[in-house]
Amino acid sequence: MYVCICNGVTERAVRQAAADGVYTLSELTRRTGCAGTCGGCADFAQQILDEEHGRVAFPLPLLVAA
Repeated sequence: MYVCICNGVTERAVRQAAADGVYTLSELTRRTGCAGTCGGCADFAQQILDEEHGRVAFPLPLLVAA
């Protein structure tokens, strides 16, 4: 599946970049061109990076027992 149509970047390429140590969207853009033209794919690309690194977009607060 294509993530970035403008630059022909696939989901596989984004996941591989994450496996290679890419953590930020700006670094992904520098390495692959993803989100570098119109930016319409930026949210989806970031979501994939977060997923690959085990991060949650909106982390829940920790509940601490008193």
